Amino acid sequence: MSDFTARIQLILGREALKKLETARVALFGLGGVGGYALEALVRSGVGNLLLVDNDCFSISNLNRQILALRSTLGCRKTETARERALAINPDCRVEIRDCLFLPETRDLFDFSGFDYVIDAIDTVTAKLCLIRAAQEAGVPVISCMGTGNKTDPSQLRIDRIDRTSVDPLARVMRREYKKRGLAPFSVVYSTEEPMNVREEEKAVIAEEISLRAAQGLSRKDIPGSAVFVPAAAGLLLAQKVVTDLIAR
Repeated sequence: MSDFTARIQLILGREALKKLETARVALFGLGGVGGYALEALVRSGVGNLLLVDNDCFSISNLNRQILALRSTLGCRKTETARERALAINPDCRVEIRDCLFLPETRDLFDFSGFDYVIDAIDTVTAKLCLIRAAQEAGVPVISCMGTGNKTDPSQLRIDRIDRTSVDPLARVMRREYKKRGLAPFSVVYSTEEPMNVREEEKAVIAEEISLRAAQGLSRKDIPGSAVFVPAAAGLLLAQKVVTDLIAR
């Protein structure tokens, strides 16, 4: 076992670390939530990772995304994530895919060899498609609900989707997963009421609003964000995954 895991071995034990070293985890989304989930997985000794995202870092990511630095602006999130993972643990086996997980790309992924799937992506359609694929492969999946327009990480919870409340994204997911005949799944969600975006402050993101409008996206698709909640949500995702993996 690598020396960098010595401190965590003191509390989890050698056998648990061996399980983590051989575990295979697929992480979808490497933004504010997914970046911190990756950080915790690698530092906990998870030895095999599939990292999926199609985005590059922009300056608006700097306030909350651990992988976003002045030096990584314009870089692909997958490549940056792999470099960081290997800088922490050179023995980690990291595969990357530069794409979105959508119904059209679903067949590019085989989850049968994975031990866990983490959903840290944004859109409802992609989330539901990913959860279905994981469930059909018999692989545990945990999904992150909304972290935008929130500032209090103490109100984050881990539970099943059918037991959630308050979170607007969780409300949509509760309705949609039932329509699609999916089984309940684990989520990280917040009981904090989302804050209203300040209309008078929208000038600071005028360029991003214009870009999204050109892509046919709504202004409402740009939530306010602070580092506290997405970071804590990513850590909770990783904590749940690590705990479940060593309990196998």
